[in-house]
Amino acid sequence: MADAPSILWPGKSGTEYKYWIYTISTIFTDKKGANYIFAKETTKGSYRPIYIGQTGDLSERFDNHHKMPCIKRNEATHIHVHINNNEANRLKEESDLMQKWNPVCND
Repeated sequence: MADAPSILWPGKSGTEYKYWIYTISTIFTDKKGANYIFAKETTKGSYRPIYIGQTGDLSERFDNHHKMPCIKRNEATHIHVHINNNEANRLKEESDLMQKWNPVCND
């Protein structure tokens, strides 16, 4: 993952989380836990989060994601990934980011 560009996403708490940036069509093979952000590139290198989530297995295909219709409708161009194998930490990070960014596809 270190060969991909990265971005820091700040949460409401002020904590900054480092995410690796991939095109939305990327298929992941790592069976690791991760936080992820579907995002739209608004200008070169700037992103707006569309959906923030977490998974225990990054290799699961996102094609059948329950929010994929909303993610596509809002024109997400990239998926940002932060490997995180601790579920409690993933849930805390997900909540922190959602409180700051309030993405359109998160209920």
